[in-house]
Amino acid sequence: MSNPTETTGGGPEASASSPNSKKNALVEQLAQVLPEHAKFAVHHLSTPPTLTEPLNNPPALPTETTKNGAEAVEVRPRKPLKTYCEKHFLAVSIEHPESKEQVLVLALEVYIYTTSFSTIIFVSKADSTGYLNLLKLPQGTLSPIRQVTTTFVSYLVAQWRRKHIQCIINLFARAQSQYIFPGSVKNGGKHVLDDRGLVRWWCRVLNPLLEPPGGSTPEWEQVHGYLIVPGLEQYDTRLLLPRTQKAKDNWTLKDPLERISPYTSDPATQRLTGGWPTPKTLDTFWELMSHRQECSSGRLTGFIWLVLDPPSRPTHSAADASHAAQGGVRSASAAAAAATLKRSETDSKATREKKQKKKKVVLKGPVVPRPPRIKTHQRAHFPKHTSTAHYYWPEEGRGQVILDDSGYKRAVELLLHLEFGSVKQALASTARWINEVNVGERWSLDIVGRRPNPVLPPEASSDGGGATTTTGTAINNLSGMVKRKRTAADGEEASSCPGEAAPPINTLGGGLVRKKPKNSESQQALPTPTLSSNGEQVNVLGAGLVREKQKS
Repeated sequence: MSNPTETTGGGPEASASSPNSKKNALVEQLAQVLPEHAKFAVHHLSTPPTLTEPLNNPPALPTETTKNGAEAVEVRPRKPLKTYCEKHFLAVSIEHPESKEQVLVLALEVYIYTTSFSTIIFVSKADSTGYLNLLKLPQGTLSPIRQVTTTFVSYLVAQWRRKHIQCIINLFARAQSQYIFPGSVKNGGKHVLDDRGLVRWWCRVLNPLLEPPGGSTPEWEQVHGYLIVPGLEQYDTRLLLPRTQKAKDNWTLKDPLERISPYTSDPATQRLTGGWPTPKTLDTFWELMSHRQECSSGRLTGFIWLVLDPPSRPTHSAADASHAAQGGVRSASAAAAAATLKRSETDSKATREKKQKKKKVVLKGPVVPRPPRIKTHQRAHFPKHTSTAHYYWPEEGRGQVILDDSGYKRAVELLLHLEFGSVKQALASTARWINEVNVGERWSLDIVGRRPNPVLPPEASSDGGGATTTTGTAINNLSGMVKRKRTAADGEEASSCPGEAAPPINTLGGGLVRKKPKNSESQQALPTPTLSSNGEQVNVLGAGLVREKQKS
């Protein structure tokens, strides 16, 4: 791997703004959900929107033509939607309590795909190192990892919201010991979830977008969640949803592919209504997915969508999308005329270039040498426009360091070649990654949490009181409801109330008390061996072991 100091990095030209130049909306939102007085640092990387391969190819468009008086149906290909991709990488670190150095605790990678029809926010990777326990947060504090993930996804949704454009949050959850931080699984403080636990965790992360604190989202007309786990029955899948009152109405155990496709509402599309060559239906597709290696290797894989529909969303069709992508749907005659005109222009241009090559160019005058230009870092290629029909690039949502696609890949690959197995290795790896990404310039955003720490009730610390878990939920302690046997002192206290008589006290009689025999008596009570008439030894109990019935 080449030296990242020379090939990656952002520098002044790559940074959207200095860390403390203005009030950052992401910092303000994270400070409200992080624990009070806890110090964090955020490192946000991003890339400009660049043209990429489409997420799906459109179905062919059938056309009717006439040949020799007979009608024939031809299928001509349709151009896919023009798609742009923007990548975001968020890393969160804390300060080591002893060395005062930064150590990474969380990283998220998100891809944002935009077309003229929809905005798709795809969560690619998420991983933690397990060193968050160095903060020693009080018991009952909400998990900062879950709070940061929810806030960052909500932040991207708010920044990339476009008028009358559908927004989709998509991810697939598959349990793995480590995704971004190599060696972090060796850390005993890292909590690795299993497949069911990971799917349940992601549903809880995205559920606040379905149930916002205010109770409604005026910027969206409808927000709905979808979950499907190939190979798992619906009853078992429903157990993975959050246990809230509105979860049954906000989540559906199926896929929204027909709802988010730009081609299902197009009457000219025949393949979607008639089925694909193989598989024929979406149900068959998910049945085949349950037998693939990703979903059948002993671990469950959950596919999650959140579909956010804007208010008064116009009806889109594949024809409209194709019109936006191609500049309008042209008829066959117009397309042929345009192709002929383009050929003629190309021929005339080629003729002019041939004539220019025939002319000999003679250079005259002195040769002035110029110093070579050395590239100390790679600059990102900014797009000409920040808002078009195909993508939207808000200034507020950009990272503190903006890299092109190659520089972004080097920055992420550098992190994948470091080691986070111990605290010492994690501190060294964190310092190297932060310094080399931006060529030694400071680009972190400091955050001090403002969320009040949970106050445990007084009975939580007592032996007979209630307790709370790390999520803040109360645990019912039944120790106070257990009825213990009263003693004589308790009986006296209970009878101190006026009008109540003391309950009788049961005493054991002298005949029921068995005293421990003394050493001399116990020795005499030992059985003495005797011989029977057959000569065999017979054990006979001593007098001390025989218990006589006492007289009344």
